[in-house]
Amino acid sequence: MYLRRRTVGVLIAAGLSVAALAPPAGAAEEGHAVPLRVATYNIHAGAGMDEVFDLDRQTAQLRALDADVIGLQEVDAHWGARSEWRDLAGELARRLDMRVSFAPIYSLDPATPGEPRREYGVAVLSRYRIISAENHEITRLSTQDPNPVPAPAPGFAEAVLRVQGLPVHVYVTHLDYRPDPSVRIAQVADTRRIMAEDRGARQILLGDFNAEPDAPELAPLWQELTDADPGAPTFPAKDPVKRIDFVAVSKSGAGAVRVREGAVAETLASDHRPVVADLELRRQLPLVG
Repeated sequence: MYLRRRTVGVLIAAGLSVAALAPPAGAAEEGHAVPLRVATYNIHAGAGMDEVFDLDRQTAQLRALDADVIGLQEVDAHWGARSEWRDLAGELARRLDMRVSFAPIYSLDPATPGEPRREYGVAVLSRYRIISAENHEITRLSTQDPNPVPAPAPGFAEAVLRVQGLPVHVYVTHLDYRPDPSVRIAQVADTRRIMAEDRGARQILLGDFNAEPDAPELAPLWQELTDADPGAPTFPAKDPVKRIDFVAVSKSGAGAVRVREGAVAETLASDHRPVVADLELRRQLPLVG
């Protein structure tokens, strides 16, 4: 049966609440499918569209999404004054009572010896147990190097979750923002190579792709993945004009994940709007222990 969802008041671009995404109880045959609500959100290092750091505001927004799994981008961990030197992934996980796996893109020496490392990257938050996690390298053009060249660098997160006995591979990414798509082309190739290592598994890719769905550089992704099209733009958060934030799922074989509905929440808690999707996991694959 489908999980009963709390009523929430977040408005969706289509004029519905997030809670309205949840299918009616009994819609799936018991024992044959498992519901899973996922979301992706670029949190802009804790700052809203107004450039004011406010983790309380973002916590409230994430709680309202009522998601089981959340992919976060632009996550600071003791990075600097802009986020009050706080560990945003860890703090959000504690506030939301979720498990966390953080995958830094940059990990720099602290400004003061003995302090935590200055890190920035992506994260997975999960209500379900994280049974393994890995920080993969993909091609990047560093923003910390004054003369960068494309090179492998970390920050492509993979977390394997156990969802009601089912193994689910969740990946979180943040693709290059530059108008020239050459780095994103390489990143998409890297993404497909990494995900192919677990082909046949249930896979969910969450992230800020910095390109719209019909961008040529994203086309290879849609060979193996289904875009959980929320039907609305996500960026900028105020009067958005582009959909660059994605939930995508494996679409074929025993690991196929069904998209029931996607939506975009109307909020200015970041400079992006979050995407939330209700998914359905089939039980064709063997249960894990």
